[in-house]
Amino acid sequence: MPSTRDIRRRIKSVKNTAQITKAMQMVASAKMRKAQQAALSGRPYATLMNEVLAAATAGAGEFQHPLTEKRDVKKRALILISTDKGLCGALNTNLLREAVKASGANTVYVVAGRKAAQWVARLKRELVAEFTYKDAPQFAEARAISKFAQELFLSGQVDAVDVVFTNYINTLTQKAEVRPLLPMGRLQKLEADLRGQGTTEDLQSGSTREYGFEPGAPQLLGNLLPHYLNYQVYQVLLEAKASEHSARMVAMKSATDNAKQLIKDLTLEYNKLRQANITKELLEITSAAMAMGN
Repeated sequence: MPSTRDIRRRIKSVKNTAQITKAMQMVASAKMRKAQQAALSGRPYATLMNEVLAAATAGAGEFQHPLTEKRDVKKRALILISTDKGLCGALNTNLLREAVKASGANTVYVVAGRKAAQWVARLKRELVAEFTYKDAPQFAEARAISKFAQELFLSGQVDAVDVVFTNYINTLTQKAEVRPLLPMGRLQKLEADLRGQGTTEDLQSGSTREYGFEPGAPQLLGNLLPHYLNYQVYQVLLEAKASEHSARMVAMKSATDNAKQLIKDLTLEYNKLRQANITKELLEITSAAMAMGN
């Protein structure tokens, strides 16, 4: 049975841990608000771009582009968007589980985030490139990843490119998803309500709006498709960062709450043990007094 000194030491240790997790929760909360706002602000632009490109595709006739060329998939590239640090619950575990489902024998990996790079190295998979991105992702970082993926596809080194990332839904919910990037098929849009609840659905070839294109739709598509891919990757980075900070805030809040509960339990145990020791000492004193009185 632990002594009162051991329990006091453990209470002090848990209090120190609670202070650390509380501080990390506050930092993650501040970053989370900015990351969530950035992710939600980018969705309307992505949706409008998809709508415009869908309308241009409908008016382009038999449009052909190297980025839309469909081939038999003999080799696939998988872009993994993970975090650099841990302490964010099961975020990376769920992400890598989806990566395992999407990967095959002839899969090469492009990673953004230290956790994904460590996972690829640990499993001894083929890593062709590793990128980094900041807490506030920059468009140039997304463009570098997208350009590398396009070069892999256009050079014939891979026949398809998918991206695995964590999609932000709300503060408590983040979902690991696999999204096809290349070859470009039917354009898709992401609809989001005020709570950030997102669903992906195919855009119809027609649109409720009418667009006039100058220059013609085929030339416009040829110029916009690379930019469209760049922005898709950029939006993925924003979603991943919003998911990371949300998951870390929730995980640190849970750790802080658990530490506080543990402190209460240890304090109760300490008080019980202390009371038992006092009662024992009183019994000893009483017994000694009675013995002397006899």
